[in-house]
Amino acid sequence: MHASSPITRRQSRQIHVGSVPVGGGAPIAVQSMTNTDTLDVAATVSQVRQLQEVGADIVRVSVPTMEAAEAFGRIKREVSVPLVADIHFDYRIALRVAELGVDCLRINPGNIGREDRVQAVVSAARDNGIPIRIGVNAGSLEKDLQKKYGEPTPEALVESAMRHIDHLDRLDFPDFKVSVKASDVFMAVSAYRQLAQQIEQPLHLGITEAGGLRSGTVKSSIGLGILLMEGIGDTIRVSLAADPIEEIKVGYDMLKSLGLRSKGINFIACPSCSRQNFDVIGTMNALEERLEDIMTPLNVAVIGCVVNGPGEAKEADMGLTGGDPNNLVYIDGKPASKLRNDHLVDDLEALIRQKAREKQQAEQDVIARGE
Repeated sequence: MHASSPITRRQSRQIHVGSVPVGGGAPIAVQSMTNTDTLDVAATVSQVRQLQEVGADIVRVSVPTMEAAEAFGRIKREVSVPLVADIHFDYRIALRVAELGVDCLRINPGNIGREDRVQAVVSAARDNGIPIRIGVNAGSLEKDLQKKYGEPTPEALVESAMRHIDHLDRLDFPDFKVSVKASDVFMAVSAYRQLAQQIEQPLHLGITEAGGLRSGTVKSSIGLGILLMEGIGDTIRVSLAADPIEEIKVGYDMLKSLGLRSKGINFIACPSCSRQNFDVIGTMNALEERLEDIMTPLNVAVIGCVVNGPGEAKEADMGLTGGDPNNLVYIDGKPASKLRNDHLVDDLEALIRQKAREKQQAEQDVIARGE
């Protein structure tokens, strides 16, 4: 967390999804879900790797059949990022993926039938050090809760979650995380607030079925932003009807804006106006696309004129201020060089990459010295 972040995180029990710590003060994990056919091992492995390249901490894979479970095992052997198996109803699938090295089981204990089946899944999870994610969704509440409440409500979501939690409590299995997702922002926020008061386990945040890239980003940012500001949330998934890679990008942008994670470049850019001395929008679009591979935390300001440019540039690791005839580059708050418009993006990309390499090396030197 940035020292500047005023957010006090909710205290929660720490679990581990593979090598990734969740809860207990660990960085908020960003995850997404594959949308390839799980039986298509090559396509799914490719997508998991792409998600990992843009920063995914955890990836969830749907495993609806025993055939998919076998495919999951092959996928697991080909990737290094922790994988969650998304399972509904059939406890035998959970037992099989536990044998195949799954890092987390997304399964609702109350939906898998008899107590002996629940006990079998919990035993497999315990024996293999696998946590469970309980996932409650407003669109699939139990029939009796639909009848009791008339419609999905925050209280219905929490009651459903507590039913599933009770199964694990009876079996003395505390290593789980919980989500209570709804597509309605107010319902989701209220449900998470209530649940946060009732359990010590980590919470996985999401506004389910949020919408397309733009509308879903806005809805998720509002809903998850409210909860994150209150210190609630240990993992997040931004549910978008878009390429899953966009979910990871939006998730990190959300956390970076709150000072909760710092991975990759944090751009500070003006919206542009008639004072601009270079094409701000075109420059930003090109830089964001070209520099997606950089994971070193770096603040870069791109401002079109001298009104706000120097002030923003001096506060960033690197800043570009529009000028006439040349644009001025600041590095670590000090004027460093001048760039012409005709090679602006190429020159700026080279300088940013150099700065990222220097910062990464400096961080490695600190670690090597044991500071």
